[in-house]
Amino acid sequence: MTAITLRKGLLMTTLLLTLSLLLITVVPPAQAQETANHESEMFRAVVTEVTESRSETRENGSVSVGQKLKLKGLDGEIKNREITYDGLDYDVLSTNSYKPGDEVFVTRNLDLEGNESFYIVDRVRTWTLFWLTLLFAVVVVAVGRLKGLRALIVLGLTFGVILKFIVPLVLAGHNSLLIGIVGSVMILFFAIYITEGFNRASHLAVVATIISLILTGLLSSIFIGLTQLTGFESEDAMFLATASGMNINVRGLLLVGIIIGTLGVLDDVVISQIAVVKELKQSNSSSDSRTIYRRAMSVGISHLSSMVNTLFLTYAGASLPLLMLFSINGLAPLGFDQAISNEMLATEIVRTLVGSIGLVTVVPISTLLAIWFLPPTPTVPQLPKR
Repeated sequence: MTAITLRKGLLMTTLLLTLSLLLITVVPPAQAQETANHESEMFRAVVTEVTESRSETRENGSVSVGQKLKLKGLDGEIKNREITYDGLDYDVLSTNSYKPGDEVFVTRNLDLEGNESFYIVDRVRTWTLFWLTLLFAVVVVAVGRLKGLRALIVLGLTFGVILKFIVPLVLAGHNSLLIGIVGSVMILFFAIYITEGFNRASHLAVVATIISLILTGLLSSIFIGLTQLTGFESEDAMFLATASGMNINVRGLLLVGIIIGTLGVLDDVVISQIAVVKELKQSNSSSDSRTIYRRAMSVGISHLSSMVNTLFLTYAGASLPLLMLFSINGLAPLGFDQAISNEMLATEIVRTLVGSIGLVTVVPISTLLAIWFLPPTPTVPQLPKR
């Protein structure tokens, strides 16, 4: 009766969450999106000629490249127009050099007198990224076959949840902790049930991950408050808050980011741990729960050490320029306590440690749930040979 009730409850929750996602997809999310900046417009253009180019090497060895280019508009109001970009006057650290045929994004700015000025924002990388994505999809399906195809479907649904559920509601000012957990649960449901199927092991994986997500979310909220992190540790956050013209809860975005980032490693650990318990029960149905727990935890701890290291390396790799910054001789006198108190570094420390705590706790949680609720499946006896 308990298993049937659990299954019905999980099925109903899945349907409700899916319906919520569909409703949010149809209904326009937030009024805050209406604010726009009309002072500049962005277009695509192609480089037709490099009229002048020069580079400057500074005393520290860094190089800045400046170019004067002729461009041809590809869309919008500047389509087929010949325009000039003068980048010789911009003293910025850049190694970007363009050649004829390169496609770029260009902003057009108008001054008070209506005079135009153009500035290259970045290269157009759409097609390169498209072919890389296609290669990724082909490799995943070729190796994983049906399960690989399911993984791609889950990936698409994950983007949908983030873009259509989490982001609009956070921008609208809703509770970030609640939105982060609910959105992560929606992603979790898709990830588990589409790739692993609708069975008891999947139900247990979902329950164990939800418990760990709630713990991670609460710890994140507590320590973001205790360390007084603002969420403005990155240029992206500052640009989003200042250039968007909206009142954005940047601290809430930080909290949601920690929860989603932790989810990425939790489901893998949970599924593996439940599979270990299932195999132990099937191989020796006479073993008591204490023995199975000890053996399963032995495997889980081995897996755990590599996953914690993976989580740390993921965040450390993303923060490598920041770590190098604190290794520069000129900043060494700051001292250890001053260095780690810097918000950029403190944010990564909180992100890594809170995520690792969630990862560590999910191993015993999933192990205990699997021991309690997975029925032992006796092995089929072999017939004696004649």
